[in-house]
Amino acid sequence: MYLLDNASRAYDWGSASDIPRFLGQEPDGGRMAEVWMGTHPLGQSTVIGPDDVEVPLSEVAGELPFMFKILAADRPLSLQVHPNAAIARAGFAAEEAAGVPLDAPHRTYKDASHKPEMAYALTTFDTLVGFRPTAEILRVLHGLDTPLTERLADELHSMPGFRGVVRLVERLLTEGVRPGEIAAVVQACRELVDSGVDVKRAYVTALEIAEYYPDDIGVIISLALNRLTLQPGEAAFLGAGIIHAHLKGMCLEVMAASDNVLRAGLTTKALDPQGLVQCLEEGMSRLARVTPEPFGFSTDVFNPDVEEFALAVSQCSKAEPEGTLLPSASRRIVVCTGGEVELFNASGQHIKLGRGESVYAGPEDGDIRVIGTGEVAQAYRADPDVPVGHLVDLVATYGERELRRGRPGPGA
Repeated sequence: MYLLDNASRAYDWGSASDIPRFLGQEPDGGRMAEVWMGTHPLGQSTVIGPDDVEVPLSEVAGELPFMFKILAADRPLSLQVHPNAAIARAGFAAEEAAGVPLDAPHRTYKDASHKPEMAYALTTFDTLVGFRPTAEILRVLHGLDTPLTERLADELHSMPGFRGVVRLVERLLTEGVRPGEIAAVVQACRELVDSGVDVKRAYVTALEIAEYYPDDIGVIISLALNRLTLQPGEAAFLGAGIIHAHLKGMCLEVMAASDNVLRAGLTTKALDPQGLVQCLEEGMSRLARVTPEPFGFSTDVFNPDVEEFALAVSQCSKAEPEGTLLPSASRRIVVCTGGEVELFNASGQHIKLGRGESVYAGPEDGDIRVIGTGEVAQAYRADPDVPVGHLVDLVATYGERELRRGRPGPGA
């Protein structure tokens, strides 16, 4: 096992206190947004190698198929979509052929991988994910009674469903909307919220976003997106091709080892509206909430049925004096999310962890047990026979029924 030294990222949407407090550090006034754990070349972890020399994690682990993050947001992140595998490969090859530097601000494809991801809430965590059903979008738009929203509603009436919503988003992104039109919609939202009227938190969400991005088209697009609130211990899966924007809170993210993001608003970073539209995959809100499967007495396994990753979260206590056995894995990253624990591998090596500390364990470590009082989260590639967690669709017409991934309900 190797104790990790991880890279961090400071972005304007990050929190000045949440991650430093999580890591046991004094805030320095900066907005720390992410901690990266893994082997991605843009933010690789390091370890003390066999010769007591600090080396990149890839030198002892090889290239991991997943990346693990701690994320803390005080304000909305960008409106974004992650590409599927085919689009990522083609986009990366094109930018490589064009000679675009990997760290160029305007570069979109940082690698050739798709980027499905899952968020596990450490605090109350709010995000926008996927499109609302057409009927719900129309209720949102008609309630506002502004020239822009009435025009959008007329267009959606003429072409309902996924194709119509995507066409609406494409026109908003490419044809331009005047700041005054956005301001009128925001004012209409404010008047309705003040009078106690909202449609599934659409109006209050637009107001929250407009506080930071008053002239951004993302304010208008947010009206068409589902708002999802995760409580601590809950998880949501964001597949490739699903439009989303995290709003506020702190979470763990586990994802395919990729940094490919196509943005269309709510950010100062480079935008790629056409690329985002091309990446949108058919479907409306899609499956999002992940219902965990139990492992032993103390562990919940969140397995969204993707090849690259799963997440196991273990509550360790004196109820298991011989230690909590973690799910088996050939390669894994384990982070302590609370309390103080000690990890023991099959050969008797042990490492103590406090909150925010993390380790890499490889196939030579065998089974790992955790002793102490606290919580640990393990990112790993699950064996094929590990049960796939139920995913719950957000579309209201599904009645929040639990659905197996790949078995959509009526009207999907």
